[in-house]
Amino acid sequence: MNFRASIVSDRWEIPFAVAAHAADLPEIKQRGYLLVAVKDNLRPLGYRDAQGNLQGLEIELAQRLAQDLLGSINAVQFQPVANRDRLAVVLDNQVDLTIANVTVTESRARLISFSLPYYFDGTAIITKIPSVQNLSDFAARRIAVLKGSSTISTIRYLIPSAQLIGVDSYTQAYSLLEANAADAFAADASVLSGWVQEYPQYRLLPTLLSAEPLAVVMPKGLQYNALRQQVNTAITRYLSEGWLQQRASYWGLPINQKARSED
Repeated sequence: MNFRASIVSDRWEIPFAVAAHAADLPEIKQRGYLLVAVKDNLRPLGYRDAQGNLQGLEIELAQRLAQDLLGSINAVQFQPVANRDRLAVVLDNQVDLTIANVTVTESRARLISFSLPYYFDGTAIITKIPSVQNLSDFAARRIAVLKGSSTISTIRYLIPSAQLIGVDSYTQAYSLLEANAADAFAADASVLSGWVQEYPQYRLLPTLLSAEPLAVVMPKGLQYNALRQQVNTAITRYLSEGWLQQRASYWGLPINQKARSED
């Protein structure tokens, strides 16, 4: 069954001004829909297509959860959020779940609950140089990295002879690559997967250089135990059935999902 979003209207997207709040599972079922915070500008996890409809792996995951919990893939209201608000909307009880490229960390887990991981993101590399195929091919080459990112330590460890060029944005990285002032760009695989879909002259090396689990954000508290249990049970089934792997592949995300310590 294809769970790709096809109908997204004002009915299914709510601004913060609308009176809405997180709920435990019985209240969600009585209400009849899930409130889910998502990204709408991060292809291929969550973004808008040419018609303005929400698409992506995380959109499909929210719809599949709505199907399992409430019986319909349309029983979900999406709330697009900025990165800085992804945890706050759960902490402030504005949504039931956040599915928006949130990496599991110990500090975040003190504030909110995480589901089992639905995808392992990590550092990846893109290039448009045909001869570059393996990590060893990047020795002494110029690799753009975002300033202050964890990618820097990963690349320094795995490719110590590479020349790192710090950039302030993805736009700046693109400019350097197009001007041949950098040979490659290293960043999160989820973001770079969308990059190569937009700029097909680039290719994404298939091996992830690190592994960072992405998970559904849920509220803490005993009253949410049933919700957390059902979400985790569903994700376990999606993985065992291969559905999440198949959908990740459909959206162009790397699915070997193993961090590499060597080439």
